[in-house]
Amino acid sequence: MAVYESDHTRFMREWMAQHPQEIAEQRSGRALWWDKTPATPDEQRRLAEASLERKAYYYDVN
Repeated sequence: MAVYESDHTRFMREWMAQHPQEIAEQRSGRALWWDKTPATPDEQRRLAEASLERKAYYYDVN
């Protein structure tokens, strides 16, 4: 039984094999948008103080 591989997956696999420098670019993009450093205790305290209490039902006007 053959394993299905979409045209896009095949294209990306071949393209990444032909352009190995893009792996470093991909990792730097991930680090920029997703890999965040943990907040310091001072930052955590400041964010907690700045947050507002939310209502149980957001659309309730009372």
